[in-house]
Amino acid sequence: MQGDIEKVLISQDEIERHVAEVGRKISEDFAGKDPIFVGVLKGCFIFMADLMRRVDIHCSMDFMAVSSYSGTSSTGAVKINKDLSEDIEGRHVIIVEDILDSGVTLSYLKKYLEVRKPASMSIVTLMDKPSRRKADVYADYSCFEVPDAFVVGYGLDYNEKYRNLPYIGVLKPEIYS
Repeated sequence: MQGDIEKVLISQDEIERHVAEVGRKISEDFAGKDPIFVGVLKGCFIFMADLMRRVDIHCSMDFMAVSSYSGTSSTGAVKINKDLSEDIEGRHVIIVEDILDSGVTLSYLKKYLEVRKPASMSIVTLMDKPSRRKADVYADYSCFEVPDAFVVGYGLDYNEKYRNLPYIGVLKPEIYS
């Protein structure tokens, strides 16, 4: 598995430092507001678990499963595979995403959730890849800006593999081409 990685882009130590920093910032910004964190499965699960341990405020969490990818590229068609279990009306919603890439999925998800009348909606992402943006959506909180490379690890996968890597690595092109 390690041999499939071209290079380590973001180390485990760097991830821990940046996640802690973002957790402190969210705690300051949402003090006394009891936000609900909405994780976008599957890629967010490691980031969200670590982030939640760094947030020092009353909050709750829920998850959605949303798909728009096939292999290495977005299909452009977004499908809700698992919806929220909690009512978000009047709540401060923080969408937790592993990577903000084209923005197509998050743009769709924001519109989908806005009809439920949340008090506010913010996006926190582990990685932001602005060079690939197709939709007008931006992260309110981001740990890293990354180049246009196929990244895996720390929850991100290629064909359901590599999620368990403790760092973010660039996958060798011959693995996915």
